[in-house]
Amino acid sequence: MTNMKRHVTLAGIAALGMLAGCNYDKNAVQQIDGPIASSAVKFFNFGVNTPSVNFYANDTKMTAISSTTGTESVNGVAPGGVGNGGFYSTIAPGTYTLTGKISATTDKDVSISPVSTQIADGKYYSYYISGFYNTTSKTAEAFVVEDVLPAVDPSVAYVRFVNAISNSSAMTLSVKNSTTAAVTAIGGAIAYKSASGFVAIPGGNYDISTRVSGAATDAITRTAVAFSAGRVYTIGARGDFTVPSTGTAATRPQLDNTSNR
Repeated sequence: MTNMKRHVTLAGIAALGMLAGCNYDKNAVQQIDGPIASSAVKFFNFGVNTPSVNFYANDTKMTAISSTTGTESVNGVAPGGVGNGGFYSTIAPGTYTLTGKISATTDKDVSISPVSTQIADGKYYSYYISGFYNTTSKTAEAFVVEDVLPAVDPSVAYVRFVNAISNSSAMTLSVKNSTTAAVTAIGGAIAYKSASGFVAIPGGNYDISTRVSGAATDAITRTAVAFSAGRVYTIGARGDFTVPSTGTAATRPQLDNTSNR
């Protein structure tokens, strides 16, 4: 947990430094006043055809991207992206509405995915924009899962699975060691908006895949994924389940690998 807090602190300082520059910038990521920021949230834009966004907790901006001029970029976090460079954003415990707000000039700061959630003291969470973006209502679905991080163990890697595909059935993630060919199921079948627990595996390179319960073939695959011993990872499924996963469409089902620690 000490390493995690160090990463969060450094990431927060770096993000604030890039955005604020020498003068106060009302567009920069701001600190939430009140209790000590002892908890943390990781932000994912995993919706289908969603716009790029900045992430907020209530009215406080938690992630943003600076341009080459030092002002806030209109690019934000694109679909398939993770806010704050993949690091957690620190936050004080309390009740929040987490959301993504459009970062582009058109429809600037329109909230597309509000979710009310309770942030407990000292705990970690992941917030996902998910589902299909509705261009008329300018909305997408979203959900929050708690990240129950395991104790630091330098001898193994830990992996879990999050299903952010709204039109998929429940799926099981399996990882196949590239050296030993040993296959490990990462928990059971995980439904949309749900997460498995973290499962310990030997560090190494793996081919990973998901399969719908009862199916004879894999639904989504990804090869040569590195899991380092002593680290903790989340594999997130995103995209449109009706699009062939073997193609190149941006909306195809894909497996994202993001480090939690």
